[in-house]
Amino acid sequence: MEKTICELFAGVGGFRLGFDRLESGWETKWFSQWEPGAKKQWAHDCYVGHFGECADLEGNYRTGDDISTVAKSAVPDHTLLVGGFPCQDYSVAHTLASSQGIEGKKGVLWWQIRDMLIAKKPAFCLLENVDRLLKSPAKQRGRDFGIILACLAELGYSAQWRVINAADYGASQRRRRIFIFAYRDDTVYGRTMEKIAPDKIMGAEGLMAKAFPVYGIEPMKETVLERDIVTVSDKFAFGFENTGVMHEGQVFTARPVEKVESPVLLGDILQPFADESYFLTSDKLEKWVYLKGAKKIPRTTAGGHEYVFSEGPVAFPDPWDRPGRTMLTSESTLNRSTHVVCDPGNGKLRLLTPVEAERLQGFDDDWTAGMPDRMRYFCMGNALVVSMITRMGRVLDEIVAAEP
Repeated sequence: MEKTICELFAGVGGFRLGFDRLESGWETKWFSQWEPGAKKQWAHDCYVGHFGECADLEGNYRTGDDISTVAKSAVPDHTLLVGGFPCQDYSVAHTLASSQGIEGKKGVLWWQIRDMLIAKKPAFCLLENVDRLLKSPAKQRGRDFGIILACLAELGYSAQWRVINAADYGASQRRRRIFIFAYRDDTVYGRTMEKIAPDKIMGAEGLMAKAFPVYGIEPMKETVLERDIVTVSDKFAFGFENTGVMHEGQVFTARPVEKVESPVLLGDILQPFADESYFLTSDKLEKWVYLKGAKKIPRTTAGGHEYVFSEGPVAFPDPWDRPGRTMLTSESTLNRSTHVVCDPGNGKLRLLTPVEAERLQGFDDDWTAGMPDRMRYFCMGNALVVSMITRMGRVLDEIVAAEP
């Protein structure tokens, strides 16, 4: 089987870089990256700067267009579909034209992935999302992930998933994300997994367990998804755990006991004597201390209900002897989540540099050079930890090698 990839919601190329580092022959046939409302498509241009453009089957270069306007049939065939898509409201309804059709909310990007699976039927699919996907929405916990699994089952795919804290597996950032590996039931891998007990898949034999080893899993829970996706949207709720398996709508899930590895420490990625522009100024120091500190603030809802908003302190400055915290798109702005460190050269308080932000995600130094600093931080806050992709890619190498 060919090692070909289509990458959706590509950002600055974390998935592609992760597979390229394997040097095992993966080829990206097409990608898509478009930032809604942005006049300058910084991430797309960064991706092209590193990897070049990709034409579709009609010879058009539409990698920087809104994916919803791109005909999925024009995308080159591929073995593996990858993408990091936003966590949104995935509720659906029947279409007016046909009670058999479904219609998701406009702008929800899961449906673009589903459309690509329908059009191109790739053997495998590897997706990334924030870990709260398992519990959203708050009023019907598990519904959104249930819709995704129901869609995959309807299209003839099974799935494995795992919530990974990147620092638990050797990275420099405490970043929790869910990875979803879907595979067509008619593949060699699909037929093999069908014969293996769910607890064995989660504990040792599945892709996630091989890429991110565990000592074992806690007792399993299970449920069955309705075949009608609209019914799932209207009625389904379930407490998904951090790892699981779905086959033909039957779901098994459990908590894994990870074999935690030593992380890279924040101090190991810092540059000494950063540029003066990254240092905190004395006039803002009081504000930084307030934002990072513990708070108890009386508040009143629109309905007149009084309550106390409270939050604990954030380490200030961030310690060198731990991995970094989760980096957000707001990194470097004056807010509670921004990292503040002591410069290794002079001990003064400062922000992370753009290069340090790239290192926190596992990119090469100056990967985003040429952008304004604010966009460099934004793109890194949107990115994934590259080494996590490489770990899963090694297992995928073995899986694809077994296919005809």
